[in-house]
Amino acid sequence: MGTIHQPDLVLPLLAAFSRHPSALDWARGKACDHWGPLAAESEPFAFTETDYYEPTMGPHLTKVFFVFERLVDPATLALMKRQTNDWEADYAGRCEHAETRPLNLDPGYLTLGKLVLASTKDHAHRIYLGQGIYAEVTLEYRDRNWRSRDWTFADYQRSDYQAFFSEAREYLRRRIRAERTD
Repeated sequence: MGTIHQPDLVLPLLAAFSRHPSALDWARGKACDHWGPLAAESEPFAFTETDYYEPTMGPHLTKVFFVFERLVDPATLALMKRQTNDWEADYAGRCEHAETRPLNLDPGYLTLGKLVLASTKDHAHRIYLGQGIYAEVTLEYRDRNWRSRDWTFADYQRSDYQAFFSEAREYLRRRIRAERTD
């Protein structure tokens, strides 16, 4: 029988995308107000892999990733997703943009071995966390590379995204090493 223990803390990640730079700025501020200072922010990436979101979000979407200094218990992922859903609704309710969904927020976290994303949608590869939220391992880190799964979103397979995830993973690795030597 295995011994039950607390999980290692994880590095919170937020993917935000919109066609409005002001929406991305708002998302950064809201997330920092609730989750603390940023450890890193990606460059803005053109979101071109699908037009799935165009009817509700409009064309020419940009995605940016934020990772936060404060490490968290991975069990908080369901709460993070519920928060970001509320933030999306709040922003859409401001009626500052014509789109019904001017901002999309996808929280997750990084460990040294994986990138996990939260979802409100069930699927064969997703595990129910509670509170109406599911989680999936979107990428795994093995042999010094990010590896996609059959279900990995096309944009998460991009080398420029994965370069940012590697930088974030290195930040986490340094944090873990520093805490072990303290």
